[in-house]
Amino acid sequence: MDDDVSDFHWIGRLIQGCQFVIMRTCFEFERDAIKLLIKLYQKPVVPVGLLPPLLALPSNEDNKWEDIKSWLDSKREKSVLYIALGSEVNISEESMHQLAFGIEKSNLPFIWMVRNRPVGEGQMNDIIPPGYEKRVSKRGLVLRDWVPQLRILAHSSVGGFLTHCGWSSIIEALKYGRALIFFSGASSDQGLIARLLHGKKVGLEIERNEVDGSFTSDLVAATIRRVMVEPEGVVFRANAQAMREVFGNEELSNNYLNEFTRFIEEFSPSACHC
Repeated sequence: MDDDVSDFHWIGRLIQGCQFVIMRTCFEFERDAIKLLIKLYQKPVVPVGLLPPLLALPSNEDNKWEDIKSWLDSKREKSVLYIALGSEVNISEESMHQLAFGIEKSNLPFIWMVRNRPVGEGQMNDIIPPGYEKRVSKRGLVLRDWVPQLRILAHSSVGGFLTHCGWSSIIEALKYGRALIFFSGASSDQGLIARLLHGKKVGLEIERNEVDGSFTSDLVAATIRRVMVEPEGVVFRANAQAMREVFGNEELSNNYLNEFTRFIEEFSPSACHC
């Protein structure tokens, strides 16, 4: 591929060359957007549902989860903030420190899944502030590497999710009605997802400088508290909880998959070569 050509250009070319487009969404969540795309693309746009993941049965690898669960069991319902920025978000050390200090200033219990930055062969740079874990140890868990995200989000003590706005993570969070704090990440669609969900009032985006993307720890703390505990955040918490009826509806998801299967079966075989 030509590095000078944007991802949106290639996506546009792919859509032009295909006979139909499938989307991981549903009419119950994005009816107007789907109808608009059908009009713009002039071809079928087929939602396959939100495909919410199922909570797997415990396995032999769940020792880490037992420790996390024990910690969560000791917290009040919907009091804990979960933070995860995905595997591809790479922000500066200064930004990571501002985020860390903002989480600390919120004075809320939290679980933060941190991915350290690689600095060389087999070496990792611990990007959180020195002494941070010890300072927050009475109310915060800082975890590294893999964590059972879906199990954490499903726990009744978790009330909010500070997220990079990856679509899969959003679906996991809204499946359990968790209010959202948006910190959009590396991929081109994540900022758009943040704007979409901000408009639906299921959370708030952390304000950032439009020129350089910078932000302050005070803004992080204020946004977290507004979404999680302040009276003006009731609307976000209520709307996120209401989303469970769509995002957590397995019957609805199965109906969309069945409809998609029928669409494929009825579609002309010659049209399936995109």
